[in-house]
Amino acid sequence: MSLASSLARSDSQTATNSLLVTVVTQTAGLAGDVSNSSPFQIVRKPSARELWHLIGDADRVLLAGPAILPLAFALVQRKVLIVSHHGYQSICPNGMLFQFPMQTCCPGHFAARRYLECVKCNTPEEGIARSLRALILTIVRRALSKFATANAAVSEHVAKRIALPRLQVIRNGVPEAPSAQKVFDNAVPSGAPIFFAYVGRLVTEKGIPILAEAARLLKSWGCRFQVLIIGDGPERNALEALTRSLQLDNEVSFLGFQNGPQLQEAMNNVAALVMPSICEDAAPFSVLEQMMQERLIIGSEIGGLAEEIGDAGLTFEPGNAAALAEQMRRVVQHPELIEKLGKRARERALAYYTLKRQEHEYRRLLGVS
Repeated sequence: MSLASSLARSDSQTATNSLLVTVVTQTAGLAGDVSNSSPFQIVRKPSARELWHLIGDADRVLLAGPAILPLAFALVQRKVLIVSHHGYQSICPNGMLFQFPMQTCCPGHFAARRYLECVKCNTPEEGIARSLRALILTIVRRALSKFATANAAVSEHVAKRIALPRLQVIRNGVPEAPSAQKVFDNAVPSGAPIFFAYVGRLVTEKGIPILAEAARLLKSWGCRFQVLIIGDGPERNALEALTRSLQLDNEVSFLGFQNGPQLQEAMNNVAALVMPSICEDAAPFSVLEQMMQERLIIGSEIGGLAEEIGDAGLTFEPGNAAALAEQMRRVVQHPELIEKLGKRARERALAYYTLKRQEHEYRRLLGVS
């Protein structure tokens, strides 16, 4: 949405020619959605015939992911075609490089043509027929992506994993925003708890049980803290049951899905965002948004997540609850880290992850800068 808006705006300082942008999506509009208020046209749920004509009328096609039908239509019509890869759909049938049965990262079975392993991985969740279908579609998706004018990856990690021709890295960008961080120093009132938060979907691959176990250890060490779980998903009931079994009712709170002002209010007293992913996150937006707001990040040293954090936060071995607890204890015992690393996080976000930079790099790739 932000990228489309920035590409569509008429701004003589960023482009010599204004662009007429059409966003085509399979998503339905939300209640009260007014498409004509956007600086670009929105076409929702087009038929195949309508999609063919929309692509035919375009000078350039930018795909948010290697979707097969628009890929094929753009290639047949010989359009300038840029495919932006926000995940691993061109190299993994489930798009995540994650083995759900074993809850481990995939070593690269598809790339090594160990297709039987791909089928076995997805069959428990999808069934044999759907698993085979996903494998075949991934083969087609990857083959078509190789003919794109250019492929763009949202992180160096994704680029290395998908290894497609004519590949460039264009990092995700978030709007520049004023710092929302409060000043934390050694004058934190004695006995006041330090607030940590997780923001995102409550799903297996995000590793939230690791955070719960780390909280249990932190409590056993006598630390004063609070953990806010912000988000929703299929694992919520199980996670709430887990926190109760660990006797963390007073330390862990589930706030459900929050966005906009609600999210800002929920994060007001949060010292650090904790992202305990056990999968190879491509480039999570929630981390970038909090870095831009000068908030300390504690994250798994894995995938695009670790790449985003760099040396501007605290990292730990994926799946290691004790290592996470140690990093959280560092923050409790040394609250000066909150401000120090928060400032470093914002500096990194401003240097590498602004929407302005992302727009400039896409304009250059599209040949409209």
